[in-house]
Amino acid sequence: EVQIVESGGGWVQTGGSLRLSCTISGFPYDGWIIGWFRQAPGGEREGLACISGTDGNTHYDDSVKGRFTIFRDATKDTVYLQMNNLKPEDTAVYYCAADRPDLWYLLRTLRDHEYDYWGQGTRVTVSS
Repeated sequence: EVQIVESGGGWVQTGGSLRLSCTISGFPYDGWIIGWFRQAPGGEREGLACISGTDGNTHYDDSVKGRFTIFRDATKDTVYLQMNNLKPEDTAVYYCAADRPDLWYLLRTLRDHEYDYWGQGTRVTVSS
């Protein structure tokens, strides 16, 4: 059974930082691609960044370039999302999703429906 668990969410003031973690287990493929998404209250889920567990390739949505960094510890099947200079509009539930390692050119589009495996999310609140 595939398990994806996010952690690291919480409350932070504007300008602060948080590091989210996503750990995957039981994945039925040799490798993975993991993406981070978020959904603000009343909003649609949007893709933020993704990373290949095989070669470390990354891709970011323009909205978070320069503020968010995605990186991995492949030995632990864990991916992190370092979020700096947080703003109130970053308030959302953050989700981690995974899919096959051979789908990089599809999954880097960060369209949520392309990802088959999802975690339960971790909430981030940025106060002004």
